[in-house]
Amino acid sequence: MPWLQLHLTVDKSRAALIELLLEDLGAVAVSLDDAGDEPMLEPGPGETPLWQATRVSGLFDGATDADMLRSAINQALSADVSRSLSVDRLQDQDWERAWMDQFKPMRFGRRLWIRPSGSEIGQPDAVIVDLDPGLAFGTGTHPTTALCLDWLDAHDLVDKTLIDFGCGSGVLAIAALKLGARHAIAVDHDPQAVLATRDNAARNRVGDRISVLHSSEFASRPVDLVIANILANVLIGLSKQIAALVRPGGELVMSGILSAQADDVLRAYAQQIDFASASAQAREDWVLLHGRRH
Repeated sequence: MPWLQLHLTVDKSRAALIELLLEDLGAVAVSLDDAGDEPMLEPGPGETPLWQATRVSGLFDGATDADMLRSAINQALSADVSRSLSVDRLQDQDWERAWMDQFKPMRFGRRLWIRPSGSEIGQPDAVIVDLDPGLAFGTGTHPTTALCLDWLDAHDLVDKTLIDFGCGSGVLAIAALKLGARHAIAVDHDPQAVLATRDNAARNRVGDRISVLHSSEFASRPVDLVIANILANVLIGLSKQIAALVRPGGELVMSGILSAQADDVLRAYAQQIDFASASAQAREDWVLLHGRRH
């Protein structure tokens, strides 16, 4: 099966936004790399430093219309980025090798690790999620996913039920289960995400504790924790639906939110969720919001 790979060179301040935008446009994988020749020291655990000129690459189904993508990106950014946009055609083996070469083990918080197959982790008490690049790629490299993984590692999840709303690869739900959660419901509107999450759950031996559903099959039921790592405009538009998934006294964790959008998201949830004693964490220009249902 052929694939379409789109490359866009941007200033590092816009790289994370472009990454999330490409995912929203249907990219099954997104990576960031150096567009120039800028040296970078080895990053610390969980860090994702960027180059001043960063190349954002998105992988799409080969039947995707490149002109449609160009138009959608220009419209979303209110700017003409076509001059720095390039498109390649790849076969399966080409992109699998390219993405695997870029994916290394990453630690989040004190003990949570995301690793590709075959990698060794030397930490005796490590909690490990095995994940390889694939469809609905999501491994923690994006700052919003990293924020969520850091939060999960820092909180007691033992025996809790949760919903991963917009699950992508299922990495958040699987990590929560490995950290002690009793049961997870992973929901996404993308059929490829549903398939990827089921495969990843089986690989990590948590398939018996997770229900993976397409959004059309999902019937809401309140749980102890809802985690939603999706775009801010979707969080706002679905605020009543998402808040209703949290049981009274339960917790809501949201990311995919630029710092400038945080107040709008807080207002959308204020009637249902108490953020007064909640934590807000930031990474680059992205924030995580955490609150409890009234």
